[in-house]
Amino acid sequence: MPCPKALSKTPLRALTLMTPVVIAAAAIADAGRLEAQTAGWVPVGYSSAPSARTASGIVYDAATHATVLFGGADGNSVYGDTWTWDRTWQPMFPATSPSPRQGPAIAFDGAAGNVVLFGGSPTVPVGSGTAFGDTWTWDGSNWTQQFPPVSPPARTWTNMVYVPGTRTVLLCGGTNTPDGDDAFDDTWAWDGIARTWTRLNPAAHPSARLINQLVYDGATRTVLLFGGVTANLTDLNDTWTWDGANWTPHFPASNPGPRNGPSLAYDAALRAVLLFGGAVGACCSNSLNDTWAWDGANWTEIYPANTPPRARNAANMDYNPLYQVVLLFGGDSSGPVLDDTWLLAP
Repeated sequence: MPCPKALSKTPLRALTLMTPVVIAAAAIADAGRLEAQTAGWVPVGYSSAPSARTASGIVYDAATHATVLFGGADGNSVYGDTWTWDRTWQPMFPATSPSPRQGPAIAFDGAAGNVVLFGGSPTVPVGSGTAFGDTWTWDGSNWTQQFPPVSPPARTWTNMVYVPGTRTVLLCGGTNTPDGDDAFDDTWAWDGIARTWTRLNPAAHPSARLINQLVYDGATRTVLLFGGVTANLTDLNDTWTWDGANWTPHFPASNPGPRNGPSLAYDAALRAVLLFGGAVGACCSNSLNDTWAWDGANWTEIYPANTPPRARNAANMDYNPLYQVVLLFGGDSSGPVLDDTWLLAP
């Protein structure tokens, strides 16, 4: 896709004028009250961007003020490259780096001030081969392998997120076999200052699963977990929150349908968790392109006025607070693997 000529000189907010895609979004205004706002999905082309891929690790690096993307796969190859997004995509060339992998867990560790990455799978198709159990940190220019005295069992298709209240990174779920028949139900915390993992033992926890999503909800100050798939390939649509010590199941009046591989991000401008897409069925055979918002108590579907991004699962999505946009890249369309970039901004 060609790079828009005005991109380098145009304020990012002005990009919304390039595309008339407008959706009605739900945002938390205060104390559980919902207020209608507008937001738009904006496709943006670049002359340089990551190749088509799915199941990368993507996170906003608050230390460098850029979104970091690592690895992923396209159905034939697994990647070990590092890219950053700061209005444009830039390839990085670290001296050391994790080996190529798909499905790693990644998060920005606010206590240590770096990005941390764990696990992933070295081969395709999804979940084949032996998963990794290594831990790496990114300092903005280079990856450094960590050697903690305690680590979670090796796994792929897991997820993790930073929890400000405990100053640790939370990890939950994943698998270490080709067919996911050993899906994990454990919860771990990474302490980036002590550089070690600790297994947590909450009174209740989500069932064993993989290809689920975690996100920190800044409005409720809890971690939100949604969906995934069980060891017997049953898609899930349950909602859980983590308060720093325990998991709590929620039973909202409405919610997205069962799915695996949805993309989640907390939009600080809208003060809501946004969910996009995912897939239904074995081997992610039916991708989705619906958008939902979580207000802390209920899920509300958002309906685009025009065409939203193409249906996809295991897409790479995160919120960039510097530009106040949700960044969406690539994913598996249950057909070709995608290489497009979209922004969602109020």
